[in-house]
Amino acid sequence: MYIQPIPMWWGNNDNWAYLVADDESRDALIIDPANPEEVVPVLMAAIQSNKLNLVAVVNTHHHWDHAGGNEEILAALNNPKLDIIGGKDCEGVTKTPTHGETFKLGNITITSIHTPCHTQDSICFFFQDGNQKAVFTGDTLFTGGCGRFFEGTAEEMHVALNKHLASLPDDTVVFPGHEYTRSNSKFAISVSQSEPVRQLLSFSDTNPVTVGKYTIGHEKVARTSYGVD
Repeated sequence: MYIQPIPMWWGNNDNWAYLVADDESRDALIIDPANPEEVVPVLMAAIQSNKLNLVAVVNTHHHWDHAGGNEEILAALNNPKLDIIGGKDCEGVTKTPTHGETFKLGNITITSIHTPCHTQDSICFFFQDGNQKAVFTGDTLFTGGCGRFFEGTAEEMHVALNKHLASLPDDTVVFPGHEYTRSNSKFAISVSQSEPVRQLLSFSDTNPVTVGKYTIGHEKVARTSYGVD
């Protein structure tokens, strides 16, 4: 499984889009490509150099900075019939998988995990390719924190984090929708002086990009998002 993070609005929203491809089939999808101006050049270069076959756009939720570029992306690729997979309120959505539904990207198995709270249509996507595991969490889970409760309750976030996401294998790498690790760890250290939180703060102090470095297991140990029993 090949994963390429694509930064968007860096220094402002600090969003991530993700290009994910199956190593064998070269089938690929793009997750939350909200800013076509930044995403399309990277996407086209990757498609051409790696001979990828883009089969879908995937959205973690409907907010404009995650799903707002869908139709422009399809137009730029001259592929208006490309599937858009996501919650029911996402721009141009064609498929909304049910909670626990699985689908394939080549040899990669993708599981849809409904996590309503930040938005009611929030979906996390768990990818497994042999021993390689990744979860794309949008604005539900960040490294060292969680999303704001725009459309849901604390109980819903508790279920999302402590039941659904915490049940994933500990070695699942977390790919969130924003690079918020620095600000999250600064808040976390004011709440907990634990060694895992100190390590997270130290790492984020010297590494402005932390995506792909932390797992579900790290989150559970740090206890910043998973502190509700």
